[in-house]
Amino acid sequence: MQTQVEPAIFKSYDVRGIYPSELHDDTAYVIGRCFAALLGARRIVVGRDMRPSGKQLSEAFAQGACEAGADVLDIGMVSTDALYFAVGKYEFDGGVMITASHNPAQYNGMKFTRSQAQAISLDSGLATIRDRLLAGDLPPKAVSHGTITHRNILEDFAQHCLSFVDRGKIKPFRIAIDAGNGMAGETVPYVFKDLPCEVVPLYFELDGSFPNHPASPIEPENMVDLQANVIKHRCDLGAAFDGDADRMFIVDEKANLIDGSTVTALVALNTLKTHPGARILYNLICSASVPELIAKAGGVPIRSKVGHSIIKAEMRAKDVVFGGEHSGHFYFRDNWYADSGMIALLQCLELFSEADKPVSEVIAPIDTRCRSGEINSEVANAPGMLRTIADFYREAQIDRLDGLTISYPQWWMNIRPSNTEPLLRLNVEGDTKELMEQHRDEVLALIRTNETTECPPG
Repeated sequence: MQTQVEPAIFKSYDVRGIYPSELHDDTAYVIGRCFAALLGARRIVVGRDMRPSGKQLSEAFAQGACEAGADVLDIGMVSTDALYFAVGKYEFDGGVMITASHNPAQYNGMKFTRSQAQAISLDSGLATIRDRLLAGDLPPKAVSHGTITHRNILEDFAQHCLSFVDRGKIKPFRIAIDAGNGMAGETVPYVFKDLPCEVVPLYFELDGSFPNHPASPIEPENMVDLQANVIKHRCDLGAAFDGDADRMFIVDEKANLIDGSTVTALVALNTLKTHPGARILYNLICSASVPELIAKAGGVPIRSKVGHSIIKAEMRAKDVVFGGEHSGHFYFRDNWYADSGMIALLQCLELFSEADKPVSEVIAPIDTRCRSGEINSEVANAPGMLRTIADFYREAQIDRLDGLTISYPQWWMNIRPSNTEPLLRLNVEGDTKELMEQHRDEVLALIRTNETTECPPG
């Protein structure tokens, strides 16, 4: 069988493309064949989000895996963190989640794991699959094909998430939750039926056309409805999930946006109550307040590059209990080092319950600095631009763990190249808004002077 495969759909951490012009059912079938062969897998679990093309892609992938000799468990429509749970809990050889996460409706994609929910990236297997398919080197069909079975795992998943908190401590919060027509609309009811909270649901109807707003809560414009409902219904807080519900963002009772850095700090503080002295990982885009708070609470802060496959590997190597990213990904050792927005939300609810005061008052002493958010700029020569910036700030403390981090006593910035596009991604933080804005504008002027174009965040 010859199938034309578009190489550009193979990204750093997943497969993603427009359906069906870039990613189609035949592609899913041959990827399924290769994935099972790559892992030597006998048992694979497949899940999907609510996108209209998900069922066809899931069935095609499962057929390919079966013809390579693997038995496939189809767990239907689930969140990505529920797929990770299924791979780890039921001891599968690997798994695939059919999703394009927060991307627009015309996209679909695949996220892959080995056993124990270990992430598969371009460097750890995706490139091998890509190259075999481009060479027409499709693994032979097995003499004995595997079988496909079906199972609903969401009740088990909910109980697993709840095991991370003492549900008896959770107070009867009124919480607005924006599912963005994504998979949180399916998973939240399973989890919250065993909690005393009153949920004000927004866009729980599963709809991969995203009729209300993009399921990407990192963009402030997609949080407006949640903020309005927190005020309207006098909620204690609000939470928003992305399309496949592995990322989560919070707003306080005043509808103020709480970014991923602050949620990382909140979950770290709650984790250290039950794991005193533990190692806590944060990526280098997180606020400087995060490692300060971890150390003050008796933990050991571990600084990391950006990226889930990097973070999961480092957490395994260093026995890190919890890790967080500014982008709303939160990782847990006892969740097979995988990320879960749901577990992070529950941890925050436990912390807020024990604090016994409004969420804004819990956050005030934690979130004391001002951040720019991520600003993208197109550049023709990223390495050359980084050298120009390093020379301009040559008196600063400089490190190159991930791109370029420039640090001064009262402000810092990181600027790093995109893995997939000709972009530089800029993040600036200052002790005051004025400092942040001054140096944000300063470095953007430096970039734009050298033939660049500013792009929207994302």
